[in-house]
Amino acid sequence: MTIHEQSLIDWLGRREWHHDRLGLGIGDDMAIINLPGGGTVLLSSDMLLDGVHFNTADHDPLAIGHKCLACGLSDCAAMAVRPIAATVSLALPKRWDPNAAQRLMDGIAATAAEFDVAIAGGDTTTWNKPLAVDVAVCAVPYPGIDPVRRSGAVAGDAIFVTGRLGGSRAGRHLTFTPRVRESQQIASALGPCLHAMIDVSDGLSLDLSRVCAASGVGALLEEDLLTTVAGDDAHRAADEDGVDALEHVLSDGEDFELLLVVEERAEPQSGHREADPVGGVKLYRLGRIVEKPGLSLRRIDGRVERIEPRGYVH
Repeated sequence: MTIHEQSLIDWLGRREWHHDRLGLGIGDDMAIINLPGGGTVLLSSDMLLDGVHFNTADHDPLAIGHKCLACGLSDCAAMAVRPIAATVSLALPKRWDPNAAQRLMDGIAATAAEFDVAIAGGDTTTWNKPLAVDVAVCAVPYPGIDPVRRSGAVAGDAIFVTGRLGGSRAGRHLTFTPRVRESQQIASALGPCLHAMIDVSDGLSLDLSRVCAASGVGALLEEDLLTTVAGDDAHRAADEDGVDALEHVLSDGEDFELLLVVEERAEPQSGHREADPVGGVKLYRLGRIVEKPGLSLRRIDGRVERIEPRGYVH
C-alpha cells in the first residue's frame, strides 16, 4: 500500500498533540512554540532527497546545498518571521567523495550567511543509499508583526502572488531566492489586512487549496490573470511537453513565490493584471476568495469551471 503524504498529515493532525508550550502545531509552514519565560520561537523541518528534490548525478552539490536551506527559509517567509538558526543532518552515500560533501555544506553556508542564519549543528551518517538532507530552521517574530498563518482567509479577500510561476524544474528550483525580505516588507505594509500566506512549493492550486481548507473557504481564479504570471520557464515547458502553460502555472510547484490573501479594503490598486507594489514588492493578482469550498477557474470567455488541486504529492 502506497503512503499518501496528505493523508498521513491529516491523520497526524487528528492525533492529540496538545501541550501548553505549543502555540501552533501541525498544519502550517512552521510550528509556534511558547517559551516558558515568555515570547515565542518558530520551528520547521524539511527533508530533501536525491532523485526527488535534486539529482546528484546532474546537479552541483553547491546548488543542492543552497536549495536545502532555502526551502526552510521559504517556510519562514511564508509566515513573515525572521530565521535565526538552523541545524543540518546529512545521510551521505558511502560512495560519495568527501569533497562533494564539503561543497554541499559550502552551499548551505553561503545561503546562511546571506540571510544571517547561524548553522548551529546537526548530525551526519553514511549509508548505501542516495543522499538525504534534513534542515531544521528556528525563527522568531519580527517586532510588531505577528506570524502569518494559512487560516485567516475570508470571502471577498483578494489573492496575489509575488512572482512568475511554472517550469521551475528547468533549473530555477535550485537557484531561487527565498522571499524572506519581501515577506517582512509585505507584512509590515499590510499589517492585519494580510489575512493568510503560504509559499508556492508543491503547486499553486494545491497550496492555495491548503489555505482554503485551513480557512474554511474556497477560491475563484481568473484565467486572464493566471496567464500573466506564466513565466518564460512555463512557456518553454509547454513547448517541450505540449501541456498548456496555464497547467504548468497551476501545478508545477517549487516556484517558492509567496501566495498571499489580502483584505478587500486594503487590496492594492491594479489596472487589471499587475498590482501596485506593496512595501516595495511587486504583486500579481490571481483571483478572489469565495465562500463555497473548493477551487474554481473563470475562463476568458466567462465560463466558470471547478478545478481539482494539482501539484507535487509525495
